[in-house]
Amino acid sequence: MQFEVKGINKSINDIMRQIGYIPAYFQKEGEVSIVRQLTRNDYPRFHLYIKEIRDKQQETIGKTFIFSLHLDQKKPSYPARIGYAKGVADGEGWHAHSGEYDGQIVEDEAERIKQVLGI
Repeated sequence: MQFEVKGINKSINDIMRQIGYIPAYFQKEGEVSIVRQLTRNDYPRFHLYIKEIRDKQQETIGKTFIFSLHLDQKKPSYPARIGYAKGVADGEGWHAHSGEYDGQIVEDEAERIKQVLGI
């Protein structure tokens, strides 16, 4: 589930702490990857990517962020990379993720995030 948050005058780190998330192990360039565990185990967990949209007016109107949220049910069984699977190129191979990108639980978490941020 993807949603936009506008008018925030906080850093991504401040947002992360406020909504109860921690940094994820892997990071994508241009986005911050954070997670919130639902139990004491690593999975299931919410996984949230946050990307800041740069705007010339952001100093006066606040920052704009794109949030991309899903629920990881179990540890992914990817990536297959050169050296791991003979004859398989980077990015090809297994991609069993078990991520839920919509549904009531994801919608409820998105609403919780918005409420915590005062949106």
